[in-house]
Amino acid sequence: MTPALSRSTARRRTVAAAAAAVLGLTLAACASDADAGATPDATGDGSDETKVSIGIPSGWDEGIAVSHLWQAVLEDEGYDVSTQTADIGILFTGLAGGDFDLMFDAWLPLTHESYFKKYGDDLTDLGVWYDDAKLTIAVNEDSPAQTLEDLATMGDAYGNRLVGIEAGAGLTQVTQDAVIPEYGLEGLDYVTSSTPAMLAELKGATDAGQNVAVTLWRPHWAYDAFPIRDLEDPKGALGEAEQIHTFGSGDFEERYPTLTKLVGAFTLTDEQLFSLENMMFNSDEHADEQAAVQAWLEANPTFVDDLKEKAGV
Repeated sequence: MTPALSRSTARRRTVAAAAAAVLGLTLAACASDADAGATPDATGDGSDETKVSIGIPSGWDEGIAVSHLWQAVLEDEGYDVSTQTADIGILFTGLAGGDFDLMFDAWLPLTHESYFKKYGDDLTDLGVWYDDAKLTIAVNEDSPAQTLEDLATMGDAYGNRLVGIEAGAGLTQVTQDAVIPEYGLEGLDYVTSSTPAMLAELKGATDAGQNVAVTLWRPHWAYDAFPIRDLEDPKGALGEAEQIHTFGSGDFEERYPTLTKLVGAFTLTDEQLFSLENMMFNSDEHADEQAAVQAWLEANPTFVDDLKEKAGV
């Protein structure tokens, strides 16, 4: 199993088969309604249709955060936006079939390679909005180790512990099968339990000013919440970084010429993405996702204007 494919296993929350079946039936019903006479709001004058549907990937935090961000942006621009949360596989199927217009969390070249090979001819690649998606080993930023090679010789500074996540996660497998033997980390106690437990230990250590080493991944809100940094991986044991693409339906450019430019110009920096996720998933200040988005937009007041200027719209 390649590291990038393992990372997708590490991060996804599997949707139950029954739920998937219900969602599948829902998509089929939507398609039937369209066949029965519900036609797109095609303008015929070169302007965008006004109705936009966004498929939100269940369990993929960055996709959830960005989807809600775009929902708010588009609604402010006068679009009629609908959303539906589903397993990533169902989203690819629905997007290719025209049941969704947009999906913001396609990982290439490896994680979603099989979906792209199957449905790519019926999708529109609208561009890359994040290009540093990867597995990591993170430490508190003021600790001594700079590389994974250092961790092998400086284990005492970290209590000879490496804190992991779920035992069955792909990230755990990559750490066990590649990182530990490649860098001679067998002397560390590799502790696996759960993602919440790892984050709790990370918070406790950084709050107390103690050294800590954890398995993690980018993008993740922990990079905004805690003073941490990644250890360098000179041997590439954790795999290469992937890109996160936005995909549209096959006829997206024809139906949304202006939105195509806007989405194509969209990118987020680490700081922007991590802060958005932190507000949405790690803060009690905001009632729901849209409240978190509004708070983020207030903290980033030039974001929409900068995006429009970059897109030339």
